[in-house]
Amino acid sequence: MKKNSSPLHKTMNIISYLALPLMVITLVSCSKATPVPLSECSAVVSHVKNVLKDNAPSKTKMLKQCKAATDEARGCIMAADKPMKILQCDF
Repeated sequence: MKKNSSPLHKTMNIISYLALPLMVITLVSCSKATPVPLSECSAVVSHVKNVLKDNAPSKTKMLKQCKAATDEARGCIMAADKPMKILQCDF
């Protein structure tokens, strides 16, 4: 068997070795939401209201949940743009 040593083949080989680590790094970096401090609870509640619309719990209940949540959980909520994504957060 003749080994293909063309520049294009070498380039494709290098790209294939770099593709998987780059995909993993991208997925890991995108999966973490930026932490949101307790002082931003009013913005978190407003965001939940916008995403859930009529299905959102009362503002009082959400403020209580927000204050009990971690910065990471609040960040997860702020990163969520669909109701199912909000349900995946530890809020």
